[in-house]
Amino acid sequence: MELSRNLSTEGVDERFADLDRMDVGELAHVMNAADREVPDAVERALPQIIPAIEAVSERFASGGRIIYVGAGTSGRLGVLDASECPPTFNTRPDQVLGLIAGGDRALRSAMEGAEDDAEQGAQDLAAVEVGPRDAVVGIASSGRTPYVIGALRHAGSVGAVTVALSCNADAEISAVAEHAIEVVVGPEVVAGSTRLRAGTAQKMVLNMISTITMVRAGKVMGNRMVDLRATNEKLRIRAVRMVSELAGVDEDTATGALQGSDWRVKDAVLALRSHPES
Repeated sequence: MELSRNLSTEGVDERFADLDRMDVGELAHVMNAADREVPDAVERALPQIIPAIEAVSERFASGGRIIYVGAGTSGRLGVLDASECPPTFNTRPDQVLGLIAGGDRALRSAMEGAEDDAEQGAQDLAAVEVGPRDAVVGIASSGRTPYVIGALRHAGSVGAVTVALSCNADAEISAVAEHAIEVVVGPEVVAGSTRLRAGTAQKMVLNMISTITMVRAGKVMGNRMVDLRATNEKLRIRAVRMVSELAGVDEDTATGALQGSDWRVKDAVLALRSHPES
């Protein structure tokens, strides 16, 4: 209990002391105002975020993986970011992984005790054969989750790049990672509910890590996600539009080029640019 008192994410913000007396409109305005403070906290952490992303993107570009590790909400956010990379950037399922304390069951059901097992964090990373080419991002709002600490220590012992993402200053996980990112958002609107501002901050940073890494890996042309997988009607329409705009052709020509390239946007654009008459 003593440790919790020292964590800003566990503090009580007196600005929100009358939360239980507010109507819906007041509550919505209060939460919106509180959330507006999160981007500023992320901006203050940019000097920590930038070198971490540089290290992650270097490993990924050389054939390594991004592996997110977390528990509870933090773990779910890591799994979410990992699961969005294949459809968005056409990564293989094994290139960006998300590990959560308690396994897949913890994605839908609370398994809070699983986060206290540091050895399991190390074992889960060992099970996916983490190595020196990989980058491991440990995520913990509190910055002291044993499961994440165990994972980061194991990752460091095998030479992987390690990043610790937390929402408290001088976090415990910062001491066991090569790169520490501390986005200090302060107390939550509902005291201790770190799925709120802390969760938003973590999601923003994870967006940066994966997106910038993929941009650096050549999976974006201009600001278009040209490596997307056109696996449904919405994405095929998006693919046609991108090819049309990037290659300067009409939609029928773009569609034909996509059909000839197995709906790979980048290949279609390059083919049309090389042979515009086709």
